[in-house]
Order: sequence, then structure tokens, then C-alpha cells
Amino acid sequence: MSPGPYAKNGVLLAVHDLSLSFNGQPVLQSVNLTVRNIVRPSMTQGKVVALLGPSGIGKTQLFRCLAGLQKPTSGTIEVTEKLIPVQVGMVGVVAQNYPLFKRRTVLSNLMVAAELRGHKGKAAKEKATEALALYGLLDKANCYPQQLSGGQRQRVAIAQQVLSSEHFLLMDEPFSGLDPVMKDRACDAILSLSQSNELNTAIVVTHDISSAITIADTIWLMGRQTSSDGTNLGSTVIKEYDLIERGLAWQPDIHKMPEFQKMEVEIREDFHYC
Repeated sequence: MSPGPYAKNGVLLAVHDLSLSFNGQPVLQSVNLTVRNIVRPSMTQGKVVALLGPSGIGKTQLFRCLAGLQKPTSGTIEVTEKLIPVQVGMVGVVAQNYPLFKRRTVLSNLMVAAELRGHKGKAAKEKATEALALYGLLDKANCYPQQLSGGQRQRVAIAQQVLSSEHFLLMDEPFSGLDPVMKDRACDAILSLSQSNELNTAIVVTHDISSAITIADTIWLMGRQTSSDGTNLGSTVIKEYDLIERGLAWQPDIHKMPEFQKMEVEIREDFHYC
């Protein structure tokens, strides 16, 4: 099924020849990635990229580099339309445990995040309230984090990081341990994020192939590079799947499409070469 007209205009994230080693041991080697701005007529469309790969392949280290938390041994990471070298705070990070201020209400948590972006007083409250509405949490504004379900805390954490870092968000295993209903709600939250601003870009690190296909317009698969004698040369992104070109991006009831199952089988088979 065709996704309808769209264009890729400009670059929002660029990774050039990124490599990372610890004590002389290569972890990442020659990683090159690009996220382009997607424009759909009469629609607001952000970007969702899923990062897949076996355990121990280096996803966490690439995640940390993209967030500005780990300086690569060589190479560059540039973000925003101006392609500025990434720094801590420019990219929001939603960790698996959804860290929130326990003694602040949900609204107060989000106001703190808005204040980090320079909004003060009434403006911070307005931004926080808008975020609550976007993620269906207005009725939880005066609740404390311990009064929320896991899915609700996840949505608050997403809103918090979007408010504080603006357009870029990294999510670490957002589907881990969720039942099917909560997994669907997590997918809905990520899709809502992508549709709330054209410049929004979410990069989701996950082992969940089905959920990755459901939410993403692009999937990156990481694999390990070895020399002819089996020596580890470091991991890189070995394959990129463009789900827009395959007619799988932005589709309602995507699980019912035959192409969905074919895509899942293809990625599972490619895992054997990682």
C-alpha cells in the first residue's frame, strides 16, 4: 500500500565514520548514518528509527554516543537542521526505569523539564499542560509518579524528555516487559510523538522486531565485523530497511498486512548474519 506523496528534505542527524574503542578493543567501527526530514503534504510527520541487533553487539554504546554521553574515539555526530555537533542535553533519553522526581507531581515534573528549555512560570506550566494533553495524561497532572502505571510513567518520561531536549529522543528498550496491551499503548505514544512536530526524531533501541516495524519508518540492523581470521573489528550498522519505500510506514492495522509478516521474517533471517 502506498504511503502517499512524501519528500525527504534536509538532514536532521548525521553520523560520519564513528568508531569507538576501549583499551584498544574495538566496539564500534565506521558507523555512518543519516536521518532526513520527512515532509508529507497537509500532514505533520516526524521520524521514528528503530535500532535492532543481538545482545552485546554495541547498541548501548552507539546509544550513548548519539546522546552525547560517550565521546567516540573518532568520527562525528551532528544533529538539528543546522547539523551541530551533539552535546549532552541536546538529545532526550528515556531509560528503561523512567526516572522521575518522586516528590513532584506529574505536572511539576514536566514544568521542570520546560524550565530547562528556558520557559518560566506561566509559560512553563502551559508547555507542561500541552504535553499532558498530547499524551493523554491531563487527568494525572496532580498525581505522583508512584501513583501511575508503568505505561503512564513511560508517557510522562517521553513528555519530560521532549520538553527538555526539544526534538530528539532516544528510547532504551521501551517495550521490555510490557504485556500486549501496554505494548500497543507504548507504540501509540511514540507515534503521537512523531506526529506532533515535523522535526521530532525518535530513535528506539529494541529487541522487539514486531514493534519496531509497527512504529518505524526506518530500521537499522547492527552486526559485528570480523577479519578473515575471525578477529573482532567492531560493530556497525550492516543493513538499513526503508519501510516507507516498502509501503509499511504510517499504516493503520499494519499487523494485518501480508508485507508485515514478510518483513518480520526477513529481519529475523538477517539476524543470523549479525
